[in-house]
Amino acid sequence: MQLAFIAAIQELPPRQRAVLLLRDVLGWSASETAHLLEGSQASVNSALQRARATLEVRFPRGQPSGLPATDLRQRALLERYVKAWESADPDGLVALVREDAVLRMPPNRAWYRGRAAIKAFFGWVWRPQGYGPFRLLTTAANSQPAFAAYVRDPLDATYRAHGIHVLTLADDRLSVLTIFRDPRLFQVFGLPAVLSADSVPVAGPRT
Repeated sequence: MQLAFIAAIQELPPRQRAVLLLRDVLGWSASETAHLLEGSQASVNSALQRARATLEVRFPRGQPSGLPATDLRQRALLERYVKAWESADPDGLVALVREDAVLRMPPNRAWYRGRAAIKAFFGWVWRPQGYGPFRLLTTAANSQPAFAAYVRDPLDATYRAHGIHVLTLADDRLSVLTIFRDPRLFQVFGLPAVLSADSVPVAGPRT
């Protein structure tokens, strides 16, 4: 969100800025945005297209591709995060978070605080009939380490864009996990929407 604010404030006129933040950051619908801004859905969609076009010209490479500097303990923590996701291990993931850690998934209003709540959520996600398996690729967002998560499609064994994970680190633990469940973000990050099963690289933090 910080990157979106910075880019929008610097490069966009007020209405386009408002539309971009409401639609692409907060996940509002065109009708909700039009109602708030007292305009039509057509005008909102037009403003969003112009805003995206402006940012595409100003920032053709999208988000930064490298991770911010981390020490050896933090790099090990990120590697364990990838392993927990790719092995569907809620116990392993919970061992990485602080006791008061928060999991949030904007624009979904639901959020979870504390190890017990986070473990229960991922136990549900990774249940035998649930989502998975996953593959994670390294990226960065908002000057923080991040991963692009892909989930396997049972129909053709490819891995399809699932969400962007942005991690807030506090020493050698994770304090906030922010998961953006919006496959459209992969294009912004310059990432493919689909990975073939035999071309999935071993994911891990870049040094």
